[in-house]
Amino acid sequence: MLNLRISSPAEITDEVLALLEGDPSVSSLSVIRGASVRPRGDLVHVDVAREGANVVIDALRALGVPEEGALHVEPVTTWLSRSGLEADERTPGSSADSVVWADVTQRAYEDSEPNWTYGTFMVLATLIATIAIVLDSQILVIGAMVLGPEFGAVAALAVALVRRRGSLLRRAAGTLLLGFVAAILATIVAVVAARGLGWITVEDVTRPRPSTGFIYFPDKWSFIVAVIAGAAGALSLTSARTGGLSGVFISVTTIPAAANIALGLAFGVWAEVWGSVQQLGLNLAGMAVAGWLILVVQQVVWSRVSARRSALVARLRERGRVTRQ
Repeated sequence: MLNLRISSPAEITDEVLALLEGDPSVSSLSVIRGASVRPRGDLVHVDVAREGANVVIDALRALGVPEEGALHVEPVTTWLSRSGLEADERTPGSSADSVVWADVTQRAYEDSEPNWTYGTFMVLATLIATIAIVLDSQILVIGAMVLGPEFGAVAALAVALVRRRGSLLRRAAGTLLLGFVAAILATIVAVVAARGLGWITVEDVTRPRPSTGFIYFPDKWSFIVAVIAGAAGALSLTSARTGGLSGVFISVTTIPAAANIALGLAFGVWAEVWGSVQQLGLNLAGMAVAGWLILVVQQVVWSRVSARRSALVARLRERGRVTRQ
């Protein structure tokens, strides 16, 4: 169940109410006349089944609500309502599987913003991964992978391709590039300082590392794991169930690969650099492609569900007109 809070200019409020009253996925509807100060108008609250939200939101956009007023979409975690249950049952699709594209797109823009917090997490995660490589510690590698924030920008690439948002595509790609470059450069500085203090030697980089050697030895399994993780991440981001994201973070070796690039550059070990570059590229490409494919499938499926809903709404409205006559 979702709650929509609409700040509606007074001149279109009646159209908004007529639209919502005729939609079978709506379970409760209320309006407070004159409650909105900016824009000057009315405040409308509506509960809608999650699987019917896309059609409702698109219809509100067609009325000009986002341009003239405001539309807030908020999940309802717990609700008790017979009419809500009935609305959920008569709306085609599953609530857990449904994709609310307005929410997904908004999150993609937020997760791909190149801000200070994102950059700091990238640097800190890469520094931890560097220590993990030097110590050959799988535990620290896992910690660095969980800490890395890069998956949000990778998922934004997939969303941008599916929703055809050129600005989002450029933003996500730029954020990824900036984040990895900043993390690698900061790590190089730290490694050079540690090398000067005698804390890290070239032998720490070139010696056999059975627990972390996979970082610079990419193979077919690296790409396969990235594809599976990207698909799982896309499903977690678009559905009502997000528990799979932690597994996605642990599955891919983007941050450790960036750390090994920094180590290799600092010590001039080019074999390590090239292997890690390949590992990083395979992981990013695999996640982006898998996320794109999953979103394409979901868009196709839910466009058909939306078509069924539109036909249902049209029949209900026609039946209402006949009854009134």
